[in-house]
Amino acid sequence: MRRVLTSLAAAITVAVLTACAAPTGLDGDLTDDWAALPAAAPFTPAAGECQVADFVDPVTLAGYRPVDCAVPHRVETVHVGAFPAGRAAPPAGGSAELRGAFAECDTRATGYVGDDWRAGRLRLAVALPSRLGWTAGSRWFRCDLSEVNTVEAAGTVVLRTGSLRDALKGASALRLGCQQTRAGGGRDVHRLLPVPCGTRHDAEFVGVWRAPDRPYPVAQADWVPLYAGCRAVLSRYVGVPNDRVLPIRSAVVVRPPGAGRWGVGDRGVRCYLWLSQRTVTGSLKDAGPAGLPPRTR
Repeated sequence: MRRVLTSLAAAITVAVLTACAAPTGLDGDLTDDWAALPAAAPFTPAAGECQVADFVDPVTLAGYRPVDCAVPHRVETVHVGAFPAGRAAPPAGGSAELRGAFAECDTRATGYVGDDWRAGRLRLAVALPSRLGWTAGSRWFRCDLSEVNTVEAAGTVVLRTGSLRDALKGASALRLGCQQTRAGGGRDVHRLLPVPCGTRHDAEFVGVWRAPDRPYPVAQADWVPLYAGCRAVLSRYVGVPNDRVLPIRSAVVVRPPGAGRWGVGDRGVRCYLWLSQRTVTGSLKDAGPAGLPPRTR
């Protein structure tokens, strides 16, 4: 009986040792067969995504909630650029770095929608990482486009569906066109209201003039170059000479960006022809001198 027990114990020992041996193809070292984890990297948003929430700056990781652009949203990211990696702090408002970021966003947004984004009811903004994100290594800037109900000063962001990619490549409900003016306390135009070109109207969007890098216009003399620039845009749009007669043919309404946007580098001035003394039906694009004759009074 003792021999039986001894043999049984030996068999159990062999079985345990066999079970503990490394399987075929493994070396028994459990620490050297796992793939290395990727190095930690700072959060970076992606272009082509949309956000339900309105534009915010700075952007935090907690506030980053991208959605498909096919669902209702308020913001669409058209480009994500980068500041130099060695920069210690976010660029201040009005700095050359922030103006450079806006210039890059301006170019990318225009390419994204298929025309100067200012030719539509669109607003471009630049968002930066939060200070916490910057400390963690984020150096990106985000270029965000939003649809607005009007490009006038009181414009608000619209909840929309669908991407803005190629939205201005052709005819579009977003495009600025014919307008009806509303006067303020004096004779100046207080508001521009979009109307179908087939209805009677006295104004029309003619294009964008890029102002040089100068201080924001305040004094009356500061506005002279803006009016001259918009008259040049008007003459090309209608097809009339940019000469002494042009101010008699049509007045112009200039709509520069606000002082804050001007400070970050936005120099795109929206230009409108303004008949002031009469109304027309139909667009005056390429109408020539016959379509925009000199005013008689």
